[in-house]
Amino acid sequence: MTGTTRSSSGLDDRRKRLLFRCWHRGTREMDLILGRFADAEIGNLSEAELDQLEILLEVNDPDLYAAITGDKVLPPAVTGALFARIKAFPITDGDL
Repeated sequence: MTGTTRSSSGLDDRRKRLLFRCWHRGTREMDLILGRFADAEIGNLSEAELDQLEILLEVNDPDLYAAITGDKVLPPAVTGALFARIKAFPITDGDL
């Protein structure tokens, strides 16, 4: 998979921007992790979860990837329920 499988049709502007940002991180691994999560969940996220996603998107790719793989701990202000959902989202080894 190399890009979004979800149309941004029907999404508000904020969700469209976040979907784009999740698929255009700069590293393929983070594009796939965040992009696939966003494809599946962006339409269902609450405003508070969108706020959390925006905070996560400010973390640089190496640090965020290390946190997702368990090699680094991020500050509590960055992590939370949404981060746990992203971390648990199913990604197969063939995707990365």
